[in-house]
Amino acid sequence: MMDNAVKFYSGHVQVHKDGYWEEKIIDNSLSYTDVFIDELSAIEGVNAAVPRIEYFALAAFESKTRPSLVFGVDTEKESFITGIQDKIVSGEYLDSTDKAVLISSGLAEYLNIGVGDSIILIGQGFHGSNAVGLYPVKGLVKFPGPDQNNRIVCMPVKEAQWFYRLDQRLTSIALLLNESDQTDNVMTSVNNIIGDQELKPINWEAMMPDLVQMVRLKHASTQKMTMVLYIVIGFGMFGTFLMMTAERKYEFGILISIGMKRAKLQFTVFMEILMMSLLGVVSGILISIGIIAYFYANPVVLSTKLVDVYESYGIEPVIEFAMSPFIFYSQAWAIFVIAVILSFYPLLALFRLQPVKAMRE
Repeated sequence: MMDNAVKFYSGHVQVHKDGYWEEKIIDNSLSYTDVFIDELSAIEGVNAAVPRIEYFALAAFESKTRPSLVFGVDTEKESFITGIQDKIVSGEYLDSTDKAVLISSGLAEYLNIGVGDSIILIGQGFHGSNAVGLYPVKGLVKFPGPDQNNRIVCMPVKEAQWFYRLDQRLTSIALLLNESDQTDNVMTSVNNIIGDQELKPINWEAMMPDLVQMVRLKHASTQKMTMVLYIVIGFGMFGTFLMMTAERKYEFGILISIGMKRAKLQFTVFMEILMMSLLGVVSGILISIGIIAYFYANPVVLSTKLVDVYESYGIEPVIEFAMSPFIFYSQAWAIFVIAVILSFYPLLALFRLQPVKAMRE
């Protein structure tokens, strides 16, 4: 869910001019060099450093207008994060030298505009300069989130710099990481590169607090459900161990009577419990891995009211499955711990077993 969200738009880390996140105006854009972007790209764990310009303008076609987000993108690097080229539903993707735009399908529907038409953009550029342009529509893009799908206009970053009179400036540089858990290390490296420049990195948790709350709520509910499942599994295992001990008292009584040491009998029963648990875990993995592999290759696409909930957080309404080995061996360890704890009952029963009484029963 987290990777889905950060790859949808924000990236794991963004670099801004200090104060931009609190006041997102074009005058708070940052000055950059290609060397600086290359240094960010070279940080260990960073998959791509993507330059961006994000600012508002009034989009107009014929008699209709709508406030829109002009999204200046590096046409090659942006594919690492948002994958805009894969979301095109009509027309073609942009080239870096194009003086054209892509518009979201919701905005196109509202303005009643199509591929080949020209859209007017009116806004305010750097230090109060006028920002006015007439751009042909090269393609239509469908974003999963309704907010983004109703207002985004994409253009090459160089054209956005010309439109807003930004020269060699950007509003942000988005960093996509190989793994989400590398965020803190990357933030430290970014701060080292920035030095005394008036720049500030911000992580995805600060950029998307609503998503963080949603993830924490999901973790909490998942932990409670997992505990319930462990309790159910524990009682099932305890019932098996209980019956295994009760039905074999006569056998245990005879073995102790003919001279078998209790410690050796306890060890034998303990190994039997572990083997039963291991057999159950292996069987469960073999049965489930095929089902999980199918859904890993074929994610579940939601088609209910949950679609609106997912899209409101900027997440595609898709339930994806994971094939990480950790998921399997972590549960195996959990079952092992439960089996060890429950094994104390039959071991204690053997310690207290009275052979004559056990054989009579």
